[in-house]
This record gives sequence, structure tokens and C-alpha cells, in this order.
Amino acid sequence: MRIYVAGIKGMAGSAISLEASNQGHEVIGKTSSELDLTDRQAVFKELIDTKPDSLVIAAAKVGGIGANSSLPTNFLSINLQIQTNLLDAAHAAKIERVLFLGSSCIYPKLASQPIPETALLTGALEPTNEFYAIAKIAGLKLVEGYRRQFGHHWITVMPTNLYGPRDNFDLETAHVLPALIHRLHKAKIKGAENVEIWGDGTPLREFLHVNDLAQACLLLLQSYDESIAINIGSGQELSIKNLAHLVAKIVGFSGELVFDLERPNGTPRKLLDSTRIEEFGWKAQINIETGIATTYDWFLANHTEEPNL
Repeated sequence: MRIYVAGIKGMAGSAISLEASNQGHEVIGKTSSELDLTDRQAVFKELIDTKPDSLVIAAAKVGGIGANSSLPTNFLSINLQIQTNLLDAAHAAKIERVLFLGSSCIYPKLASQPIPETALLTGALEPTNEFYAIAKIAGLKLVEGYRRQFGHHWITVMPTNLYGPRDNFDLETAHVLPALIHRLHKAKIKGAENVEIWGDGTPLREFLHVNDLAQACLLLLQSYDESIAINIGSGQELSIKNLAHLVAKIVGFSGELVFDLERPNGTPRKLLDSTRIEEFGWKAQINIETGIATTYDWFLANHTEEPNL
């Protein structure tokens, strides 16, 4: 296939691009500096001119609890623009296969665990990321609408919390795992006695290495064709407290971890039911400790420290 990857330099997009290339597919795409995905005319021209067989939508504005809470308009508006432009342009360009990358945050805050795909829209969302979640739900429904109205063979995949090389390590906007890697590394270098962690540490989270996601996406792009989104989870679940201690061990920070009970916890638990994708023969291969260690290695090799560190 000739596959266009939107978000080709991001964490998910770069992993999917590499996996697709390794499988012999032709991969194309542009960086955010080369193509503004909120520019509707430019997006239409790009997809019509390049004529890919398939489109993978891995581009999105993402961030952790702090960023989602403080920038709700950005997370809703920008993501709505990106995904609507790409999906409408894919229709105009007559692209046969589209894979839209959703997020497990679309599920209700208090959904039954593990969360099946049928839990969508059955309850209230987690308030700390509801604007991002609503944008992703809109994208999922637009894919579903195009399938119903035009018979397109487009699909949505719903990954759990992702991590790995090229993650966002910005301390102001990062998700919990890359933020912990950066903060604990910084604390180790500075010789800090303690590090503050948001919340009480009890929430449970499932993590999936981005390379496992890439393999799943290529499999589904070639073999899955249903309107209902399909979960992609690892089954590797641990509390934020245990995650923080594991990252501290890998990074080499020996100080105290102080949990700030005044900060939000987020959803109490978020474990996906990945039965359906496992029936296709896929299962996550990278365990969490190995995955964090290799991610930290990538961080060390690619991150430039602040001058005042």
C-alpha cells in the first residue's frame, strides 16, 4: 500500500511509519511545519495530489491532566479541525482505507472494567479531559458516518495510554509517564530530596508501548472492517504510585516521592477489554519495565537539558 501518515513525526505516527516501511509499504506524509492540518484547503490539496491508498490519522493535539484542564478550547477546537479536515479530504480524494486513531479517554469515567467497546456514550466523561474526549468521539462518529452514508471501508482504533520514543516530555503538557521520566531525571541530576506527584497515587492505568500499537494498526488496516471502534490494550496495569516508583528505579532517583492529595487523580481506573483484537492474533509484546527503560534511553539521547538545570 501507499500509506499517508498524518502526524508522521509524532510518537504514534513515527512508529506506525517505521512498521509500515518494514512491512514493505510506501509511506508518505508531512511534518506540522510542512503542512498545517488546520488549513482545510491545504489538507484537501495534499491528499488529492498525493493519492494514497490508505490514510492513518495519528495527528492530534495531546497533553496530560494539567494541559487538558487549562486549555479546553485548544483541545476541542484544534482536534476537531484536524480530524474533520483530514476525513473530509480523504473522502474528496477517494482514499480506500482510513484508520483513525482515537483514545481510551472517550469512555465513561465510571465504565465497567475492563472497558468493552460498547461502553461508549453510556455515561459521563472524566472532567479533566472531557474536551479532548469529545473531539475524539466526534472523529469516531464522523468515520462511522462516512461508512454509513458512503460505504467507505474506514475504521477507528482505540488505544490505551501510549508511551515510547518521541513522546512529549514537556513538563507543562506531558502525559503521566513521560512527565515522570523527565521530572525524576531532573530531580536526580539536581540531587533533589523529593519529587511531588499529582494525586494520591491510587488510580490504575494500563500502558501500551507505541511499537506494539504500530503492529496492531498495520494488522487492522489490512484485516479489520467494522463500524465499531476496536480497543488496543496491553493488559499491563499498575497504579500511579507503583508507576512512579518503577520510573524512579529505572531513572536512578533515590529520593522521596510525595503525593499531593490536593491535585486531581483523574479516572480511578481505565483498563481496556482487548478481546476482539486478540482474536486477530495480536498481543502486546513489550513489558512495561523494558518499555520504560528503552524510552528513558531515548530521552537521554534526544533531550536537551535546560541551561539552569
